[in-house]
Amino acid sequence: MITAFGAGVAAGLGIAIPVGAIALLIVETGVRRGFRLAAAAGAGAATVDGIYAAVAAAFGTALAAVLAPLETPLRVAAVVVLVAIAAHGLRGVRAASRPLAADGVQVPPDVEVAERGGSAIRTYGVFVAITLLNPVTVTYFAALILGLGSTGAGLAEKAAFVAGAFVASLAWQTLLAAVGAFLHRRLSPGLRAGVVILGNAIILAFAVAIGAALLA
Repeated sequence: MITAFGAGVAAGLGIAIPVGAIALLIVETGVRRGFRLAAAAGAGAATVDGIYAAVAAAFGTALAAVLAPLETPLRVAAVVVLVAIAAHGLRGVRAASRPLAADGVQVPPDVEVAERGGSAIRTYGVFVAITLLNPVTVTYFAALILGLGSTGAGLAEKAAFVAGAFVASLAWQTLLAAVGAFLHRRLSPGLRAGVVILGNAIILAFAVAIGAALLA
């Protein structure tokens, strides 16, 4: 079981650590809105990693066969979502360039409203939804499960694998949230706006790259 948990940890870090659109969004959320909401965003992404790990562990090779016909629609949906996310993020550049209050919370009323009751839950839900559309995550876990013969095929081993993947992903996403929150409190308004612009420009680049692959 320890071996299965370790394999899960490796799987969770393998999908979480490479810098992608979701990772950039978590950091950018921390830069704009602080640790609480960025941590909620990271928890949403880690939840999906855990769900996909469970699905991959349960269905293995059958999952790849089911996903194959859906690859193109998933990629189209991913392009649309990434463009929408980047456009929404760039609309927030003006707010990100405004000064922080003494406690590190942005002054604009829209940010103040967003941080009131329930916004962490909403942020969590949004990141669950956008991570579900990540075309890399499902195929990553589906392929990975093929190499887990040494961990056993029992329910306990599969549960340990899933737990390891979730814990590792959550730890990394929380670290990204902390990095974003650190920058949130220390960057000048101009640099904060620059980080937001750069992050969303990279997200747009991901969308272009996925779209170009579809047209190739």
